[in-house]
Amino acid sequence: MSSLDVLAHALRLQQQGEPFCLVSVLRVQAPASARPGDKAVVSGQRIEAGWIGGGCAQPAVLRTVKQALADGRSRLIRITPSDAGPQTASPSPPEGVGSSGEAGPSRAGTERTLQDVLEFGMACHSGGTLDLFVDPVLPRARLVVVGDSPLAAALAGLAPRVGLPATVVAHGADSVRFADAERVIASDDAAEVAAQVAPGAFVVVATQGRRDLQGLRAALGLQARQVFFVASARKAAVLRAALVEAGHAAEAVGAIVAPAGEPIGAQTPEEIALSVLATVVAARRGTSAPTGSARTEPVDHTHTDRAELVEAPAPRPQRVAPAAWPELPPIKGSCCGG
Repeated sequence: MSSLDVLAHALRLQQQGEPFCLVSVLRVQAPASARPGDKAVVSGQRIEAGWIGGGCAQPAVLRTVKQALADGRSRLIRITPSDAGPQTASPSPPEGVGSSGEAGPSRAGTERTLQDVLEFGMACHSGGTLDLFVDPVLPRARLVVVGDSPLAAALAGLAPRVGLPATVVAHGADSVRFADAERVIASDDAAEVAAQVAPGAFVVVATQGRRDLQGLRAALGLQARQVFFVASARKAAVLRAALVEAGHAAEAVGAIVAPAGEPIGAQTPEEIALSVLATVVAARRGTSAPTGSARTEPVDHTHTDRAELVEAPAPRPQRVAPAAWPELPPIKGSCCGG
């Protein structure tokens, strides 16, 4: 199978909204059956298409792919002979899976991190060392905006410009008012909305005093990746209690992020939309893990809708310069020849 065939298969999965990783061979130390430039499309269960080496490489690749699909982060991995020498089994690591789904001939061995490379020491009877790049391709992130307010309109207009197609959910919503939205659902009935929205979206409840409880109920029924509620801490606490009393799961209600937004001194609906989307983007990129009780000091921002945000700063991750690629170790055994 050529690289173009592999990429065509990847495109089909992406269009179907299926998560996968594109795994590419970067460097090879012989003997190995793979070559630099070889590629494979790998799901969480198996190699779907392509070639990246024999059975000894596949357990480590599958383990890494599952991790990458879970957190959305790319990884560099090295599969190299283990210092322990050849063996046929180990007690617990996962079995290898071939391109057709069959169990491979060996199991993953030792694992360690060398600078920015995750190294797997494999114990097999064939040979070689492989350096691979594992790049996750996840379904396109989407935003659901619940509410018919100036803030909801600002969110629906700005979200597509940061790569978040927006669906608006509001009772009696006018599609003309939300011209930039990909879709407008003119109902906030939880069952009706859940039937029309795929799971996994980010949801911002921007009702601002109009049908707040109905909007939150609709949001909780969406199997969302994260729910944000634009309101003061006091108002959010009252509505959380009402949701739990009405029978919603306390854990799901407690996970609602409220107040929502970054502390930028926002006052207008457009500025508040920018503030809220900054939090959504941070969650999307995995640079923060917001919780409903993480921020507790709301600040009133006077504008046409009297929305309240927060000023408690959130910690920011520090950038770390990429480390130089470590030298390939000498072969002491054999592992990846296929």
